Amino acid sequence: MKQNLTTVAIFTVVTLILLVSLSSSIFLTIDAGQRGVLFKRFGGGLDKERIYSPGFQMIAPWNSMYIYDVREQQMEESMTVLSNDGLDIKLDVTVRTNPVYSKIGDLHEKFGQDYLNTLVRSEVRSSVRKIIGRYKPEELYSTKRDEVQQLIQKDLEESLKTNHVELRTTLIRDVALPDKVKAAIEDKIEAEQLALKYKYTLQQEVKEAERKVIEAQAKADANRILNASLTTNILKDKGIEATLELSRSPNTKVIVVGGGEGGLPLILGNN
Repeated sequence: MKQNLTTVAIFTVVTLILLVSLSSSIFLTIDAGQRGVLFKRFGGGLDKERIYSPGFQMIAPWNSMYIYDVREQQMEESMTVLSNDGLDIKLDVTVRTNPVYSKIGDLHEKFGQDYLNTLVRSEVRSSVRKIIGRYKPEELYSTKRDEVQQLIQKDLEESLKTNHVELRTTLIRDVALPDKVKAAIEDKIEAEQLALKYKYTLQQEVKEAERKVIEAQAKADANRILNASLTTNILKDKGIEATLELSRSPNTKVIVVGGGEGGLPLILGNN
């Protein structure tokens, strides 16, 4: 009996020691923003069908749980590529990605937990080289930068999607050209701006000249119409109207009707 108790005690102690030593392999917690995929050493290998959600998990000590951060992650890449005329262009590119939750098993099987380097970084470099090679340096520096960024986004989005990674954003942070090329482009842009300014000034002067011609023509037409309508009787009527207005002034003393030229009233005796 005593021997049996000793055997049980030894077995219990050994079991506790094994549990303590293997606890990190048996019990684990998947944090918020993470997912897990299980590798069964004696049960068929990688279980791609079941994705483990955040929370406490217990697994057999001979199995392995691979945990993935599924939150959006940012990767920055600096590289030198060739433009379509063979000049070196330095670019700083930022991409933000996250793995497709339900496809972590496939992602792990093909690229592993370091997929940002083994997959995303290489695809970014490939897309940037392919798209940048279609443009001239001055286009990248000024007019086509947004267009280039959108094309890289589209190309990279398609290549990553087939490998179970979602592309959120692609940003070209900086484009650096050789100093001589940059100076030449800036001079060209400045010359174009001056030419546009000169063209605008000429257009404004032409418009002003046209406005003055139209104004002068309008005045000439008005005078011609007025002269054609001013008959002798109309002039006499206008003169009588003006005389009546003057007669109402307190300074007017004497009005001689018909005493003026052409029979118009004559005003005498102003103070």
